[in-house]
Amino acid sequence: MKTRPFQQVDVFTDQPYFGNPLAVVLDGQGLDDAAMQRFARWTNLSETTFLLPPHNPAADYRVRIFTPDRELDFAGHPTLGSCHSWLQAGGTPRSREFIVQECRVGLVKIRPEPIAAGRQRLAFAAPLLKRSAPSPAVLAQIAAALGLKASQIIAAQVLDNGLAWHGLLLDSPDTVLQITPDYQALAKLNVDVGVASIYPRNGTPQLIARASREAQAFGGKPPADAGPAPDLEVRAFVGSVGGFEDPVTGGLNASLAQWLIADKHAPERYLASQGVCLGRAGQVYIERDASGQVWVGGESVTCIAGQAML
Repeated sequence: MKTRPFQQVDVFTDQPYFGNPLAVVLDGQGLDDAAMQRFARWTNLSETTFLLPPHNPAADYRVRIFTPDRELDFAGHPTLGSCHSWLQAGGTPRSREFIVQECRVGLVKIRPEPIAAGRQRLAFAAPLLKRSAPSPAVLAQIAAALGLKASQIIAAQVLDNGLAWHGLLLDSPDTVLQITPDYQALAKLNVDVGVASIYPRNGTPQLIARASREAQAFGGKPPADAGPAPDLEVRAFVGSVGGFEDPVTGGLNASLAQWLIADKHAPERYLASQGVCLGRAGQVYIERDASGQVWVGGESVTCIAGQAML
């Protein structure tokens, strides 16, 4: 074992402890699969990443992404959080326009977006999406597990960009925020479900209700700057691994955006909110550019910096 630089960062937030945490080992060289998996199991976060020199000469660095029980081909908040840590550790991209990350899904472009003095947002290019219609029988079981009526589901798709989700577009943000999932039922189905709904342009009452829920979630003290009003409310329920709600989910937001924009349910540029029911204030910035590429952006902040024995 040796000491290795380590960070724990919060992703999709500009305020520590209001986003989605990620553990980052900035030097993963010499670690075998078992050691990486053991450390990821120990951190017990949704993901832990290990930074390595790239195999592909077009990449700036390589990342391996582990949950407590398996390695992932791709995930969104580990992509942005790992890039944030790599840059903070002195990483210098080959290009002025993009940072290029190598992972098991391939090469992922990450775009720096300056937003204020000393602050920047990072946005990753959403990987290729595969989507299909869900089985009506499975969809009915998912609806039952979430306590939803068929009339509350506007549209549904199976979405896969390295991780598979059943995506549900619901009739109102209030419906999204009021879900109390039956995780045992989702675990039996072995599915992960992402739900979303679009705030109406005249959605002032719904936004007031959301602010009230947010204040309750934060113990009456929401973040000092809650940021702009969101266009979309998102929640992610993971039934494939024990059953839990993910605070802020980059990969899900990427696939939701590719689907919802393509099918004219959402505009080409919007802000998604996620994590309110968990006391978080995740902000995910979505944009589809002129070429049709969807970008998923957010800020990251370092909460812990030090050394790990590995």
